[in-house]
Amino acid sequence: MTKKISVIPAKPAAVIKGLPKETKKRVCAYCRVSTDTDEQLSSYEAQVTYYEDYINKRPDWEYAGIYADEGITGTNTKYRAQFNRMI
Repeated sequence: MTKKISVIPAKPAAVIKGLPKETKKRVCAYCRVSTDTDEQLSSYEAQVTYYEDYINKRPDWEYAGIYADEGITGTNTKYRAQFNRMI
């Protein structure tokens, strides 16, 4: 005897919340480097540029900002002000 399985597809969150299907997702990015050397600062700037461009190129996303900390420890969020602001 074979059991019949019915799949009920999930509804998009926007539909559940009563928003139009076309509602854009608000997207931000968090960038950081672990030290403040010139090499790391260059990497930091590259991250910020990359994610700003990436988010802004998506027509279904609304740019919500870049949050970034320079030369801040990765082991503790206490001193990562932009990370905490983003969260």
